[in-house]
Amino acid sequence: MKSVTRRFKQGLALLAILGLLWQGWYLGWVVWWKYFNPNMTSFMSQRLDQMQEKNPKAKLKHVWVPYGKISLRLKQAAVAAEDDKFVDHDGFDWEGMQKALEKNQRRGKVVAGGSTISQQLAKNLFLSASKTPWRKVEEAVITVMIEALWDKRRILEVYLNSVEWGQGIFGAEAAARRYYGISAAQLGAEQAARLAVMLPAPRKYEKNPYSAYLNYRTQRVLGRMQYSEVP
Repeated sequence: MKSVTRRFKQGLALLAILGLLWQGWYLGWVVWWKYFNPNMTSFMSQRLDQMQEKNPKAKLKHVWVPYGKISLRLKQAAVAAEDDKFVDHDGFDWEGMQKALEKNQRRGKVVAGGSTISQQLAKNLFLSASKTPWRKVEEAVITVMIEALWDKRRILEVYLNSVEWGQGIFGAEAAARRYYGISAAQLGAEQAARLAVMLPAPRKYEKNPYSAYLNYRTQRVLGRMQYSEVP
């Protein structure tokens, strides 16, 4: 019995060490990307693999641009559409998560997520699109790391450069060129608002970016953008 107990404790200790090493790997990348721009994220890699299953020559469209070369309107629109408490929270919008939970319960299905920009970035950088409990826990841990080590300006910069905006389209520059034929710096208010409302399901909305629903949501975001605080 003592031998079994000892082995059990040793197994738990080994798991704990492996867990710490795994989190340390994430932490190392968070520190690195504080100073260096990520060329490829986990989410981008997964999308590329899916595209190349159908077309081995498929490539992503992604061009990194610094924070100062992204339209202020797009920054305001992204915050208004995705996370209006972005500059104030510590990575989690508890009130927003509660509202999303209540809305999902009323509808009987998942229709709202309540994730902040920081949480979405953690997922995009390291994780998959699956919604397993383990992934949500890991997302929360990475979100804490990002919020502790990066300032809000860096978080928004990396987010807007790595978020998906259509099939194989990643980042503000590629999105601006794909939908409007201009640079991310040239985006106007209406253009920025329309791009922002596509974010929850860009591959779905790119098929008809001027649908009645997106037109309505664009006007809603346009009305709120002037109140959006950005870093």
